[in-house]
Amino acid sequence: MASARPQLYTTDAAQPPRLCAKRCRACGYTFFPPHAYSCESCGAAAQQIEPRLLAGSGVVQASATVHVHHDPSTPTPFTVASISLDDGPTIRALMTCPTDAELSLGDRVRAVLVPTGPDTDGNERTELRFEKNPKVEAA
Repeated sequence: MASARPQLYTTDAAQPPRLCAKRCRACGYTFFPPHAYSCESCGAAAQQIEPRLLAGSGVVQASATVHVHHDPSTPTPFTVASISLDDGPTIRALMTCPTDAELSLGDRVRAVLVPTGPDTDGNERTELRFEKNPKVEAA
């Protein structure tokens, strides 16, 4: 299976997915999604930015269920959550659960890869989602 966004996460089937972030050597700030520009926090030059893999586990800070999407081909409902990753940044990500009824603030979650259908060449695609997992240990 091919990743829909290979620059954002690892896809090794033998290991849980990890997020491909960036870290500033000047101030230590970690950011996701990654970019090749200067530090978002201190403004250090791009040469000070290095790759960093994040474990892909964290805590739900907020969530919302989308019931109507502007693109009618996008299936609804789906849930978006604000997740404070154990490795640093807070991100927004799609959840595996269609509604936030089963999510609570403070729930532990982990990154997983889910099949999302074929790409334009007919190859099965996967995308990163987060699922509720109370057994995940803090990094």
